[in-house]
Amino acid sequence: MPFSLLTHLSCTKCGARRDVGELLNVCAVPSCGGALFAEYASAALSKDDTAGRPRTIWRWHELMPARRPEEIVSLGEGGTPLLHAKNLGAKNAMPRLYVKEEAGNPTGSFKARGLAAAVTMAKALGARKLALPTAGNAGGAAAAYAAAAGLECHVFMPKDTPKVFRIECEAYGARVTLVDGLIDDCGRIVAQRKDAEGWFDVSTLKEPYRVEGKKTMGYELAEDFGWTLPDVVVYPTGGGTGLIGMWKAFGEMEDLGWIGSARPPDSRTASRIMKSPTALGTRRPDATVCGFGGGSENRSPLSNAVAIGAQPEDWQLISRGRFWPWIQPSVASSPNAFHIPMRP
Repeated sequence: MPFSLLTHLSCTKCGARRDVGELLNVCAVPSCGGALFAEYASAALSKDDTAGRPRTIWRWHELMPARRPEEIVSLGEGGTPLLHAKNLGAKNAMPRLYVKEEAGNPTGSFKARGLAAAVTMAKALGARKLALPTAGNAGGAAAAYAAAAGLECHVFMPKDTPKVFRIECEAYGARVTLVDGLIDDCGRIVAQRKDAEGWFDVSTLKEPYRVEGKKTMGYELAEDFGWTLPDVVVYPTGGGTGLIGMWKAFGEMEDLGWIGSARPPDSRTASRIMKSPTALGTRRPDATVCGFGGGSENRSPLSNAVAIGAQPEDWQLISRGRFWPWIQPSVASSPNAFHIPMRP
């Protein structure tokens, strides 16, 4: 069996196929511009085949894009613990509440997973300079993996981003530009300058492989829960690559026969975990709930990492779960009350 079963890229909107040997951003079909996803050949791959491998995102290498082991740029990302939050669950009538603690990744958040895969493939396909917008963690991860790969990295972040993220990026050798605006504005600068500067854009869902690194959270969830899936997944979301990636992983595992066709009936994009099963949309006190921890906090009144505008691939989030753009604790007296201030 080959090291990777990667066969081609397909557009998530129009279905166009592209060769995996090209350094690509999004679909080039006129008026499309959809995200490109990696597709893999069918194979008799068993869960047992991966069980004894090191617990990084690359333990699933047949279903990852690196075509040879020597292509991989890794700092040991993935394999984070699933913690049973017994005390927090008991206080909030959720005895089966778990937290996937992503702060143990090399750069302190789940962004390390996606950028490990993106930088691996960018270098393998000939990129020499990377660029991206960031609200914090993605910039640090991109800078770290670019440094490991020997690539130049250009990071654009809002000027009111917590200073620690700028320091982190610069410590890894990235060139940081502070922008008067939100991450959307940073992304526009990257898009406008990338061709002239020779940058490869590794923005969220603007290249095919960040989602491949993030999807490994789905593989780990299934394995940690004995090859079943939790009833509720609550995921802190900015661009949404992680949630989209987990659903991609669920489909791949079903095709392999590792899990059944059942999916978490409730997958929520949120800025922070809810207070009770009722707030989570389930009245079952025995529901298995998994939230994700680790990463930046707090951009008042919104988390810094989710202070973004509408994204081109928001339709993918909507099709995979309940899409709550901004979720904040309500000022109401009830400790379980939440309101959802929608963007104008």
